[in-house]
Amino acid sequence: MVNIEFNGTKMQVEKGSTILEAANKIGVHIPTLCHLNLEGFGIVNQVASCRVCVVEVEGRPTLVPSCAEKVYEGMVIHSDSFRAMNGRRMAVKLLLSNHPKDCLSCPKNLECELQALAQELGIREIPWEGERLDYEKDNSSFSLVKDPNKCVMCRRCETMCNEVQTCNILSAVNRGFESFVGPAFNMDMADSSCTFCGQCVAVCPTAALTEVDNTRHVWNALANPEKHVVVQIAPAVRVAIGEMFDMAPGSITTGKIATALRRMGFDGVFDTDFSADLTIMEEATELIHRIQHNGTLPMLTSCCPAWVKFFEHQFPDLLDIPSTCKSPQIMFGAIAKTYYAEKKNLDPQNITVVSIMPCLAKKAESKRPELTKDENSNVDIVITTREFGRMMKSAGIDFPNLEDSDFDKLMGESTGASVIFGTTGGVIEAATRTAYEWITGEELENVDFVQLRGLEGIREATVTIGDMDLHIGIAHGLGNARKLLDEIRAGKSKFHAIEIMACPGGCIGGGGQPYHHGDMNIIRERQKAIYEEDKGKKRRKSHENEEIIKLYEEFLGEPYGQKAHDLLHTHYEAREKI
Repeated sequence: MVNIEFNGTKMQVEKGSTILEAANKIGVHIPTLCHLNLEGFGIVNQVASCRVCVVEVEGRPTLVPSCAEKVYEGMVIHSDSFRAMNGRRMAVKLLLSNHPKDCLSCPKNLECELQALAQELGIREIPWEGERLDYEKDNSSFSLVKDPNKCVMCRRCETMCNEVQTCNILSAVNRGFESFVGPAFNMDMADSSCTFCGQCVAVCPTAALTEVDNTRHVWNALANPEKHVVVQIAPAVRVAIGEMFDMAPGSITTGKIATALRRMGFDGVFDTDFSADLTIMEEATELIHRIQHNGTLPMLTSCCPAWVKFFEHQFPDLLDIPSTCKSPQIMFGAIAKTYYAEKKNLDPQNITVVSIMPCLAKKAESKRPELTKDENSNVDIVITTREFGRMMKSAGIDFPNLEDSDFDKLMGESTGASVIFGTTGGVIEAATRTAYEWITGEELENVDFVQLRGLEGIREATVTIGDMDLHIGIAHGLGNARKLLDEIRAGKSKFHAIEIMACPGGCIGGGGQPYHHGDMNIIRERQKAIYEEDKGKKRRKSHENEEIIKLYEEFLGEPYGQKAHDLLHTHYEAREKI
């Protein structure tokens, strides 16, 4: 420990702590911008580039950035001196002097951290008018938009992309005044090896990186009398959307979501949990088939499109390892435009499938050419949790006070196994519940495989199924996925099955969820709620879903059969690593 004095208060802090950490210890607020503590990954963005957090240290000729400056014995710090406050205001004014003034129409209006800093520091005018950046927006991808003119060089996206996700897409482009963060040579995002996980968007403090806004396409579809518009809602959305309406993180809003969607005018209101159960029917069967027929092991889950694109770019030699199952989102669309269309006597061409997802990669996934049927996309429009929240607000829907209602029948029933798809470890736990009963022929009394749960980046567990020990690996965050894939490539993997999700915490921490600003407590509350909803379900195993049973009896035949394979399975392709 070292002794320091902070704003007149004598205190002891651990040696090696930063001034910012010392301030937090005694409840002193110091504004920050480039700083980001990714607690769950043990990574802190400490580039100290913005100078918004500067403080005065006695004996030092210049102000120092509190996020990166370490304390030492006898240090005397002033964060409330005129010099320190003026330094912070000057830093923000300089950032604003080269920032576009389109706040009213900006995608991050009222959610922009730079805007919030200007408000907090009482900045009402910028005394300088000078040259501004004038780059074109990058609208090349289906998932995200890059606007270099709004980049403040905080490097938070770079830290997330390179250190956490290990995709290494983003870095500084150009130097000095002309600099911003983007792909090498400022190539289009669509041409890079970006996985579109959206974690860069999740941490960007301004609108330099935002999701592609598809809300107008949804409104247009709803207004078209010739279109039968159905919607599906992903499991992770129900435990996060409430945050956009000042509800506590982890508030379970399943019934309110169904009510809101009907008020918005959707013709069919369904739950992606239904197709998550369908995914387990196919995935568990595929795993059992591989084990019993000496197939390729380990089998890796394939429901995360950012993870799929990651291994296509980074590990093209391992394309035979992931499951061939489409994601629950795409399976839903495939069934909606075949089975549902047949039951409702509808022309598939007149059905518009809308997905509400916690993920930006789902937008790009829906446009993959192989995920079509007779040139008809399985899913037509994808919006994020944030976009859904904005749509409800624009419609004047009082979300917290809505009554609960159920999803529509035919494709609306779900089990607890499908709910837990929303969190890391949930997919493999759901598969294990079904695989256990199918392999042993015995009823599984305790469905809670707690050894598969948690938020550690890489986890492993052994589940005994009859006379077999099933070795399971779990990773969330693409950097952790890389470690497991390197082991597979080296022939050192000991697992039968591995679940991988691209985002921290899985879908609950998706790039399209309400901004959590690196607060892992929010992720924990969302995860807790996922397991609460699972526990409250009448049925908790995917193969017990009566609508799924009926789907196979009336339409698909048997799991992993020919028709199921044609509609519910896909293939992957090697992509260039740039």
